Amino acid sequence: MTMIPLINLAGFKNGDIQTHQNVVKQIYQACHEVGFMYLQTGISPEILEQVFSFSKKFFDLPIEVKQQLAWSDEFSNLGYVAIERESLNPKQPGDLKEAFNINIQVDSENSNPSPHSLTLLATTRGTDATHRLLPTPLSPDKEPLIIAFYQACTELANTVLEALALALELPVDFLTIRHNQHHHTLRLLHYPPVQTLPKQGQVRAGEHCDYGSITLLFQDEVGGLEVQTKNGQWIAAPKIPDTVIVNTGDLMQRWTNDVFCSTKHRVIIPNDHRVERSPMAGGSLSRYSIAFFCHPNNDTEIACLKSCQQGKAPIYPPVLAGEYLISRLQATY
Repeated sequence: MTMIPLINLAGFKNGDIQTHQNVVKQIYQACHEVGFMYLQTGISPEILEQVFSFSKKFFDLPIEVKQQLAWSDEFSNLGYVAIERESLNPKQPGDLKEAFNINIQVDSENSNPSPHSLTLLATTRGTDATHRLLPTPLSPDKEPLIIAFYQACTELANTVLEALALALELPVDFLTIRHNQHHHTLRLLHYPPVQTLPKQGQVRAGEHCDYGSITLLFQDEVGGLEVQTKNGQWIAAPKIPDTVIVNTGDLMQRWTNDVFCSTKHRVIIPNDHRVERSPMAGGSLSRYSIAFFCHPNNDTEIACLKSCQQGKAPIYPPVLAGEYLISRLQATY
């Protein structure tokens, strides 16, 4: 398959039995052959627009202010990641992007989320237009927005996990109960305009596979995301309105004994004159995206599922989900 399939998830949630089963088959095929799919979902366009707006305001802050929230270690995996701080392809120079990692802990008993190990930046309204750190864990006016979006992503991820479980002939809640501690990461991403010649091999995000079970990706209209097919060809994955890109990660590939694939992808620098346009020149070609990395509970053992052995021995040794994530983060920072 050389095209990323487009699937309407509404048929899984609200369709009749035949439509429900057809969506499960489509998702299975997409994860097995490509590892990527476009899903038409019910995520509110309004809340998505607000989160993108918040992201832009955050990344517009001075670097010295953002650095006060700098990413510190792979164990928390939270905070601000400066340009070139991370190399998703460790063999190449640092990525031409900046990011902000967020985690919202959700009480599994009453599903009420609370901010965890996070401080958001806000712009003061003073005449000097200076910036400060709010003493509260989250900026009061943005806390409901971030929590609501995190909840929406969690619900969407759980729906996809249910479909994947059925596709693998597992109980419908097999995967969701192994993700109920909400060790997910919401990541705001900014790829600033490239105004100087990149280093040899340097791109906006080096080729890599994601580390967890599935990823939800929301992106703007600025291109650059590419997905590698099984024959090694790179194909573009532009924004399609009212969809989210969903891809399977390393732990899902290990869990399923390569039945589902963790596919390499990258963000390249667009090859046209617009990429060098600066804000002062009348418009930036900054690229923004939002990723929701869905990760199993840290103590979940990722071992080959019986339904995925298909007469062959497990390809990968068992590994704890949390330990695998830490090992991958250590390789890229």
